[in-house]
Parts: sequence; C-alpha cells; structure tokens
Amino acid sequence: MCGVIKVHDFNDSLKRSHEAENLPIWEEVYRKAFPQFVKMITYRADGFWQREGVDRGIMLSTTKQILIDEKIRSKDYGDILLEYISSDRSGSKGWVCKPLRADYIAYLIAPSGICYLLPVIQLQNAWSKYGEKWIKKYKKIVAPNKGYNTISVGVPIKELWPKIGNEFRVNFNPFCEVEIPNFKMDEPF
Repeated sequence: MCGVIKVHDFNDSLKRSHEAENLPIWEEVYRKAFPQFVKMITYRADGFWQREGVDRGIMLSTTKQILIDEKIRSKDYGDILLEYISSDRSGSKGWVCKPLRADYIAYLIAPSGICYLLPVIQLQNAWSKYGEKWIKKYKKIVAPNKGYNTISVGVPIKELWPKIGNEFRVNFNPFCEVEIPNFKMDEPF
C-alpha cells in the first residue's frame, strides 16, 4: 500500500514489546555478554522501572544487577535508530537524550543476528557532542502516533560505534614526575 502512513499505537507497541520479552534470544544474548549471568528479571509492567527506561534486570553471580532497555529492529538498515524526541506534541525527549536508569540499551537487529549493547552514559555523551550533526546529516524518521509524532535519526553503525568508544577515553593534561613528590613514573603504584 504505497502512500499509506502507519500510525503507531502505544498500546499495540507495548503489546508487541511484551510478546518480544519472552523470546529465548534475550537469555542467549545476556549469557554471552555477561559470563556471570544468573537470571533475568522483567520490568515491562507499567510502573517505576518502565518510566525510568528499564525493561529488564540482569542478575550476576556477584549480586550486581545490570539494567537494560531493550529495542528490537525487524530490518537491518545498517544503522541504529536514535529516538531524540519521544513526543513532538509535548516536546518530551527520546531515550537517546533523556535521563535513564538503564546501564545499556540492548539494540537487537533480528535479521542480522546482532545485538548491540549500547552503554547509556557513553551513548548519551556521544549524542550530546554529535546529535545535531547527525540530525542534519542522516535520515530523520518521523513515526506518527495518535496525536503526536516520535522523531528519530538513523545513525550508521560505522559512525556511531567509534563515537561511543571515544567516550571511554578521557584526555588530561600530562604531568611530569617533578610535579608529584616521591613519585617515579617508571614504578608501579
């Protein structure tokens, strides 16, 4: 049907999300990503965790819990669709730039068999530096919903991944051993 714009319905999307939560692929992904995996906890019910951007908790043998926001893409476009406006009507920010409690966005691209674990802090730092450039440079996707639109930009993986990686390195002004009394640069701490 050419020319027909599909209007998204939040309740339909939520229903599909609930159906996808039981896919066995999630446990496979998390067991591979986190060798100390013990169990998964689902937080998809409407409530505190959902409003904080968390779909699932991963419990590790160390008792650490890793919080995950899960996204599934049914086609591989070679990009990651970054939602920067959740509702153009209210002006609410999308997940790439709003505060989230999630540690990772698990971005699963079904037909390619790849799940990208996007670290939220580094992803959002990269967005704050490059988001405006990406919006101007790459395809903007407007998803109509009932009464509002959600707006995202498709950033190629080959562009996004190095920018996230750069956020794991922090440059500082180098110093000489003279500046730190009794410290020799060639001795370990």
